[in-house]
Amino acid sequence: MTTTTPARGRRRAPSRMERAAGRAAAFQKPRVVLALLLLLALTSVMLLDGYLRSEIGNDARVRDGAAYDKVPSRILDGGPLLTFDHGTARTQSVPDRTIVLTFDDGPTATWTPQVLKVLEENDVDATFFMVGSMISRYPGVVKSLVEQGNEVGIHTFTHVDLSYQSAARLQRELKQTQLALAGAAGVTTTLFRAPYSSEIDAVDNYSWPVYQEIGDLGYTSVFVDTDSDDWKKPGVSKIVRWATPKKNKGAIVLMHDAGGDRSQTISALGTYIKKMKAKGYTFTTVSGAQAMLNGNRSGGGRQSGSAGAGAGAGAGAGAGGTGAAQAAQHQAAGATLYEGRALVYAVAVAEWVVPALSWFLLVVGVAVMGRFGMMLVLARRHHRQRNRGRGKGGRGGGRFGWGPAVTRPVSVIVPAYNEKECIANTLRSLARSTHPIEIVVVDDGSDDNTAEIAESLGMPNVRVVRQENAGKPAALNNGVRNARHDIVVMMDGDTVFEPDAVHHLVQPFADPEIGAVAGNAKVGNRTTLIGAWQHIEYVMGFNLDRRMYDLLRCMPTIPGAIGAFRRDAVLGVGGMSEDTLAEDTDITIALHRAGWRVVYQEHAKAWTEAPGSLRQLWSQRYRWSYGTMQALWKHRTSLTDKGPSGRFGRVGMPLVVLFQIVTPVFAPLIDVFTGYSMVFVDFRAALLAWLAVLAVQLVCAAYAFRLDREKYRYLAMLPLQQLAYRQMMYLVLIHSCVTALTGGRLRWQKLKRTGEVGTPAGAGR
Repeated sequence: MTTTTPARGRRRAPSRMERAAGRAAAFQKPRVVLALLLLLALTSVMLLDGYLRSEIGNDARVRDGAAYDKVPSRILDGGPLLTFDHGTARTQSVPDRTIVLTFDDGPTATWTPQVLKVLEENDVDATFFMVGSMISRYPGVVKSLVEQGNEVGIHTFTHVDLSYQSAARLQRELKQTQLALAGAAGVTTTLFRAPYSSEIDAVDNYSWPVYQEIGDLGYTSVFVDTDSDDWKKPGVSKIVRWATPKKNKGAIVLMHDAGGDRSQTISALGTYIKKMKAKGYTFTTVSGAQAMLNGNRSGGGRQSGSAGAGAGAGAGAGAGGTGAAQAAQHQAAGATLYEGRALVYAVAVAEWVVPALSWFLLVVGVAVMGRFGMMLVLARRHHRQRNRGRGKGGRGGGRFGWGPAVTRPVSVIVPAYNEKECIANTLRSLARSTHPIEIVVVDDGSDDNTAEIAESLGMPNVRVVRQENAGKPAALNNGVRNARHDIVVMMDGDTVFEPDAVHHLVQPFADPEIGAVAGNAKVGNRTTLIGAWQHIEYVMGFNLDRRMYDLLRCMPTIPGAIGAFRRDAVLGVGGMSEDTLAEDTDITIALHRAGWRVVYQEHAKAWTEAPGSLRQLWSQRYRWSYGTMQALWKHRTSLTDKGPSGRFGRVGMPLVVLFQIVTPVFAPLIDVFTGYSMVFVDFRAALLAWLAVLAVQLVCAAYAFRLDREKYRYLAMLPLQQLAYRQMMYLVLIHSCVTALTGGRLRWQKLKRTGEVGTPAGAGR
């Protein structure tokens, strides 16, 4: 029997070519690029943060005990200030009774401000040799330091032994630190101190070429005369004693404002300054000492009363306003200034984003593991409850039942658009049904003879209803209107039912509170890699989830491949809506809100043809995820409703948002963090953590396969699924989120079918 139904004023759906063009364009839209850029940006932030913390590019080697026969003896016997004039090395010593206080390895937010406070209280300036990565992390401290009148020098960007590094790495360490200074305080500097350096007589054959290259670039290398060894935490008295020069000589004194607990340094600093002043010593900066050596006796900073002086050496001096005391500093300008600010801003973002993400991902990780635990517990309870007494002659507390057996005929609605490859197999599987049915095939404007194929089979219980192409929701609504029975089963045109599927599917309707039933959809074309991955997903993700949601009475989706409804319930909520792309999720939520109960029937099995290519899979899952978001947004008022609607809004909706949107959106970052940790932090620990999570997933998957009586051999593909397939699903979801946030629209899309899913037996192999 054939019936033709007009489209009832529906808008015309795109043609087949238009749909294909739309699918192709989806991969080129800016939203896809934006989704990828977001993931790339977060990865870049992580890499930047790792570089700042020396997790990336870290070289912990420190050279010791090397020969020094290639270093000129006049250098080894010279003073702590090393400069080069047209390739000729020259050293200088600090004038007698002059102290140049220097601090290495900072800045820090804890100790550097305390050092500055002591210096300010004692009216003393110092020179700080700072690590570029620390400068970029604490720019405010650096700015205050310079404004107070202190001087800055370079201590490399990542605190590496430069004698092991290439010329390119050396240039990069210097340039990046200069950019950090420019961004933090608006200055650059010509002072340099190498990490792990001490007195000048420690220069060896490996470090000497480094100092020569640095000198050729215009830097002054600053060594020490007196090392306080404060990093050893020997006590205040020893720090003061070890920092004191002998025989009233001048000295460059080394202390630290970073690298651990510096409370002893802070306590010793004030005592040391007062002691040396009492001995008649003058405190100045490196530039101040150089000015004094070059004949400008007023270059000694605040202690010598020369603030504002700066003849010669102070020309172009920078930001501190102390002239010769900061002569090595110069105002940053042009590209250096703007690049430096960009670096500081980027680091500020990384400093905020990475810790926040770490905590958030910890929450996500706990939620993921909690979900696994909840699924296992509730799925086991669901299975035991619904299979109580099954196959045991009713023993074990009584056989589970929904009520009196449902034996009356039901209507099966098959919406079909260009399903010539599948429609025959679909209808033949229904013909073997053990339950009395009528079949309503709604041909949605097919142009491939789908309707003719259905009619040619000559099945007496099949009616073909033709309509102009109006989309799947319109086709389903048309089928509901033409159905003769009070229970309607909805399926896809590419799906094959097992003989007893309909009978099992309609039994829950013995309970008058039940308005819809979700069946157990299986992937039929599972012989390919993509098909096997989807098979794992269907069994583990969808079906375990449905068991959990069933017990919690908040089932979010009746699968389009196999689901049953009370006809009156569907009509009562307005039928299948075209408001969203996920009409199955939309109708399910609507039924919950109307007070109907929705359950899962694991024994009602149907075999569906899953997408056979990555392109088709992307298209399908993009529609699913975006449609789910649309449905949740449409029904958002259920959060504040009372009664059944409010129950779903306050139980089901949060679970769906958490487990199907939020957790998957941020799950890629867990993988990024894991990969990052494997490469840059601790490969063994990160690998063990990943394997532990994989083991938990494997346990869940194995249990799901056991419940569904599936063959375990497909689980061998689970590790590869986690590495490849899951990442694609993440990108699809991120793409959907971007589309939702930007207000994009997407039409229903038809997937290409092959018809390879035949009988259930064949599909199960």
